[in-house]
Amino acid sequence: MIIVSSCLAGMKVRYNGTNKLDERIQQLVIEKKAIMACPELLGGFQTPRLPAEIKGGTGEDVLEGRAKVIDQQGNDVTNEYIQGAVQTLKIVQEQGASEVVLKENSPSCGSQFIYDGTFSGSKIPGEGVTAAFLKRHGIRVLSEQEFAKQLSDN
Repeated sequence: MIIVSSCLAGMKVRYNGTNKLDERIQQLVIEKKAIMACPELLGGFQTPRLPAEIKGGTGEDVLEGRAKVIDQQGNDVTNEYIQGAVQTLKIVQEQGASEVVLKENSPSCGSQFIYDGTFSGSKIPGEGVTAAFLKRHGIRVLSEQEFAKQLSDN
């Protein structure tokens, strides 16, 4: 069993009410080989919501208290992002999931890149809060691109 970002399976849960459908991932959910989770909804957000970015570092820095997640109006939403990571880990553990496929670039889900905290569209290397939290707990985290490559290699 794997856990996948809900937006990758076609759910309209992104901050702006859209999805990032990956038909292969959606098919895994249909076949009951994957379970959807949205860390941001699990953290208490609704759709739509203001976009947010990590200011002052990466998800690892947020977990260490060195950075914060700030929405576009300047509100500190760090606690909601941490809560979403905790709830996602619970699902992963309950399901005995072997890996998690998360949406790249997200302040929750990015596993290789995130936006830089300036709301300018610029990205930096790093992980979102949920990706960093899951990795801390020994969970294998992949972006949708890494997962697609894994599928094509098999």
